[in-house]
Amino acid sequence: MADAPTFHVDVVSAHESIYSGEARFVVLPGESGELGIFPRHTPLITRVKPGSVRIEKPDGSEEFVFIAGGILEVQPQRVTVLSDTAIRGKDLDEEKANEARLAAEEALRNAKSEIDLAKAQSELAVMAAQIAALRKYRQKR
Repeated sequence: MADAPTFHVDVVSAHESIYSGEARFVVLPGESGELGIFPRHTPLITRVKPGSVRIEKPDGSEEFVFIAGGILEVQPQRVTVLSDTAIRGKDLDEEKANEARLAAEEALRNAKSEIDLAKAQSELAVMAAQIAALRKYRQKR
């Protein structure tokens, strides 16, 4: 299957390029549900939710990247995912993610304003998505 059609994928965080290479298929969490992208997909720009990006490489292997939400741009031969935070699946740390989730839960309990509450809810959602992405990554290994 190495000769199946491919397209270029870039996953970029605020600090670095996390993945740049060819892919046969990409799945990621869109705002209204999971999005699957094949070569020659219709152009699209949309927001994405926190979760995992699964990239199927030309050789059939997979790369997983956790994103904390962001923007997706799809062109017929190129897909770009921009996220403030993006972490390679192999670099996810469950202990740190659980500590951050507990801190977010504590912040939620101690929120004194609607802004504090919204920030804590957002952090908790991102940490829950990161932990889910880590578990999904480990299941594939």
